[in-house]
Amino acid sequence: MTNSETEAQIALDTLPQTHDRLMTEIRKGIIGQDEVIEQLLVTLLAKGHCLLTGIPGLGKTLLVKTLSRCLSLGFKRIQFTPDLMPADVVGSEVVDEDPATGRRSFRFSPGPIFSQVVLADEINRTPPKTQAALLEAMEERQVTVAGQTRGLEAPFFVLATQNPIELEGTYPLPEAQLDRFLLNPVIQYLSEEDESRMVGETTGSEREDPQPVLNGEEIQTLQDLTRKVPAPEQVISYAVRLVSASRPESDICDDWLKPRIKWGAGSRGSQALVLAAKAKALLNGRPNASRDDVRGIAKSALRHRILPSFLAESEGLCSDDLIDHLLDKITD
Repeated sequence: MTNSETEAQIALDTLPQTHDRLMTEIRKGIIGQDEVIEQLLVTLLAKGHCLLTGIPGLGKTLLVKTLSRCLSLGFKRIQFTPDLMPADVVGSEVVDEDPATGRRSFRFSPGPIFSQVVLADEINRTPPKTQAALLEAMEERQVTVAGQTRGLEAPFFVLATQNPIELEGTYPLPEAQLDRFLLNPVIQYLSEEDESRMVGETTGSEREDPQPVLNGEEIQTLQDLTRKVPAPEQVISYAVRLVSASRPESDICDDWLKPRIKWGAGSRGSQALVLAAKAKALLNGRPNASRDDVRGIAKSALRHRILPSFLAESEGLCSDDLIDHLLDKITD
């Protein structure tokens, strides 16, 4: 057995303990929201990016910061604003002058995108040209500035947040960029019990800081293991059928759904379902992905990839309602 295989086996054997430690440390900063936390971990293992949606005051930014503290990775936060420029994200060339000789030279000054964990806070508050600065970085793990391509250090993980209720002064993300996010979890209100506990802890004495659990090398090992988790043919077929049924032109899209979907999920949606199902199975200590894993992650993987039609919106239906219908109809 090679060194890499030995490291992978050790990582696999200790994953249940690692998972428990991660949850313990994250809960030092965040109370409740276990489902959203698991989806963030699924995204990390699947080597994807995550778009976290929720109204103000529910701890979106705090959740991302807490997760970053539990990972021994470089972390940068970008506060997206209407006047943010692409160079503010990716960096730019600056001119240096030697005070002794007066000679000038160009030097690249990297932007905050040159980090392993990037928090894109309120991403829908910046214009499309600045949002697009993230596209190449998210898809290719590299950026091109002044004609030169520079790679980003692995593992590279973008966690973006957006507020779904304040529309004034915002720029909705284009479908091309939404599709780059593996999952789109929605953070909900806490239960009364959790909120009481959260208020008590955050208004009292200083809380214990979360401690790092995983480093970059360990994360990359787990990401490689995620790809190796078996996904039986019937699981892949089920994920593809679920996505195909979201397309109005598809034969398996039923008559109720066709007029209520303007645009269905693309092939990247099928990939997201299978990869996220593999990561979910790995986190839960199971040997292979199942249809239940696909169903459990379907809303988060597809809600930002399915566009409701005007008819659906006029009936008060959102993407989640359409996905519920898909899950009811496509059972095998």
